[in-house]
Amino acid sequence: MSAPVHTPPHPATRAGADSRLPWWALALPALAFTALLLLILHPSDAHAAGGDPAITHLFERIEQLTTR
Repeated sequence: MSAPVHTPPHPATRAGADSRLPWWALALPALAFTALLLLILHPSDAHAAGGDPAITHLFERIEQLTTR
């Protein structure tokens, strides 16, 4: 008794798919990551906008807890 033979599926063609990314698809996330990393490393360079003092107090408290 012989088992049925399965033929492998044909590989997908890439005729209509464009797999290239534009330059900004990689540059913008890298730029944002670098900017946030610099703000973390040098928090004195970041100036907070005038806003709710409770939020400012919360961020100051978080900074105090993380620098210990």
